[in-house]
Amino acid sequence: MAVEAERSDRHVMEVTNGLAAEFSGVIARPVVTRTVLEARDDLEGQIVPEALSEMLHQLARHRLGSLCSAGRATARCGF
Repeated sequence: MAVEAERSDRHVMEVTNGLAAEFSGVIARPVVTRTVLEARDDLEGQIVPEALSEMLHQLARHRLGSLCSAGRATARCGF
């Protein structure tokens, strides 16, 4: 169980860092962090652990993109 938690935390950190860089200047890092953590909670127990990193990145990126298109972030989201 502890190994899964460590692996999950590593995935969260990697995805958060990557998406924070991608959305830098557009969406504040705390919003990116919260979005990634919420996505991880939603994926918990729904997918195989080996797919967590990819699915976490895709879900969080989709949600952050939705924030941009909904106008809740600046208009500089370039998708």
